[in-house]
Amino acid sequence: MKLLEILVYFKEFCDLHDLQFFLAAGTCIGAVRHHGFIPWDDDLDVVMLRKDYDKLIKLWDKEADNNRFQLCVTNKDKSSRFPMATIRSVNTTCIYQHSINDDICQGLKIDVRFLDGVPPKKIPYLFQYFCEGLFGLLRTERAPERMSRKRRIVAKIILVVFPKHSIRWRVSCWCEEYMKKYLIDNCEYVRYLLCSPLPKRIFTESINVDFEGYNMPIPQDYDLFLKYSYGDYMQYPSLEQRLPATDNLVFYDLNNSYLNYKGKYYCIKK
Repeated sequence: MKLLEILVYFKEFCDLHDLQFFLAAGTCIGAVRHHGFIPWDDDLDVVMLRKDYDKLIKLWDKEADNNRFQLCVTNKDKSSRFPMATIRSVNTTCIYQHSINDDICQGLKIDVRFLDGVPPKKIPYLFQYFCEGLFGLLRTERAPERMSRKRRIVAKIILVVFPKHSIRWRVSCWCEEYMKKYLIDNCEYVRYLLCSPLPKRIFTESINVDFEGYNMPIPQDYDLFLKYSYGDYMQYPSLEQRLPATDNLVFYDLNNSYLNYKGKYYCIKK
């Protein structure tokens, strides 16, 4: 329900500023199959086309209620430890191991993914894929926990090659410019970082569905969207696979602000 509070405010903000978004990933499955959260899930994802995503980042600090909800994204001064923007609740606490020493908003979050156009030719396609991987690594400044051992070693070597945040920021900005080079209007396919390409037509329009008692947008062709990503999404996974998505947590408190725990559960070294 705390995640739902963030989502409801996010939708109000997007409606006010004419920004389009869609429920994504397991959140979209939950909307279609359960009319709300998947019962064993504990995260929330939305996705936006690049033009709306960039506009969101420009508008949030000026127009949003930052006393309640903050948009966190890596900038030239510090890393958010995530490749995408996150909207965080200021009055909650959700501290991850990878950001335990970071002086950033440590509240409960929803993820805001972005979609870029996919080039049709093989060489630009492969180079864009390379840029996405490098961008994600340099923006998070950490080797993802779920990578294979070999890929984690390669990721750590790259982070050593680019040791300073200022350098990582500049290189990641160059990668992002290439990722955005292929305008969605001119492409047949779109994708999020390192994910399989999806037909652009999936995201032409949205429809509203019931999500925990609220009307929330999903792609009009949600069936194609979810089948591309998950196959038979109406089939329940086995009991052993029904696990929460959130891991690597150090501490959480859904009733009190993260600011109460600075120096206790995060920024301990400082």
